[in-house]
Amino acid sequence: MVGKNMIKLIKQMLRFSGVGLICFFLDYFLMIIFTDVFHIGYLISCGTSFTIATVLNYILSMRFVFRSRENINKVFEFVAFVVLSLIGLGLTELLMWVSTDILGVDYKISKFVVAAIVTVYNFITRKVFLEEKKKSA
Repeated sequence: MVGKNMIKLIKQMLRFSGVGLICFFLDYFLMIIFTDVFHIGYLISCGTSFTIATVLNYILSMRFVFRSRENINKVFEFVAFVVLSLIGLGLTELLMWVSTDILGVDYKISKFVVAAIVTVYNFITRKVFLEEKKKSA
């Protein structure tokens, strides 16, 4: 039998996935526009689109996925989200470079694989560092 906590976690992961998909498609669309239309290098395009999508992700995640800590300053919360996201951006840029420049995979395909890897990092770190911990009875 699946416990209440497991069901709650699965529902949260589904909401996180929904928010993530919205933000991924924004990220992906902007990356392609910046790279193919404006002829900006793919790593700069990727970083820029990731940053824009991260702001939307923060807004949607804190509204629909994670319960914000009551005793946390919202500026601090946003800064923590940004720091975690910057680490995610670093992972994204590194993995994009390795898969595209080293392994020779097209950047449009690399983005899907890299996004899946970084999504796992994002969920775990945001859950650990940003979500209100349930108080013991």
